[in-house]
Amino acid sequence: MTEGVVGVLLAGGQSRRMGGGDKSLRLLGGRSILDRVIDRLRPQVGRMILNANGDPARFAATGLPVVPDSVEGFAGPLAGVLAGLDWAAENAKGAVWIATAATDAPFLPRDLVFRFIAATDAGAELVCAASNGRSHPVIGLWPVRLRGALRHALTEEGLRKVDVWTARYRLIVVDFAPDPVDPFFNINTPEDLAAAERLATG
Repeated sequence: MTEGVVGVLLAGGQSRRMGGGDKSLRLLGGRSILDRVIDRLRPQVGRMILNANGDPARFAATGLPVVPDSVEGFAGPLAGVLAGLDWAAENAKGAVWIATAATDAPFLPRDLVFRFIAATDAGAELVCAASNGRSHPVIGLWPVRLRGALRHALTEEGLRKVDVWTARYRLIVVDFAPDPVDPFFNINTPEDLAAAERLATG
């Protein structure tokens, strides 16, 4: 566990390709996708919150604080990152970083945060994950000290693309092996959910 890191689960997406609703609450092997993500990340962080908009009661079973976006409109994943940074600054004394993860990625690495922190020892200001030749910018490590800069980028510049903002800082991409399962396999469609069922029981 890394005490100085707050885990932030990003559930702000609109799940259009799954027919709407909260895809993270869909069942995978008899358990919700969200429960599987929580189980993977919780041991790696000091505290954990869920970033989601709308009625927080639908996530009550997790026992996690539910923190909505503070930026008006659907501003994308950076708005969720900012919500996490603000919550950490205000509620988690001593927190230096937040580690974000998508709530549709049930096979997250169990050493994700450890490897992210190791990248900061190598001089990274920001860290994101990669696997199988693809980067995963919403699965990353973000310093709480940059929350003011991110708020400015979102509200004053109208910036929405994660890659555009991270390019302003020393970013290290940490690559994870895709075997036996790509740890960042994410579930966007009913077909993805069926594939995840096969992977979860394989």
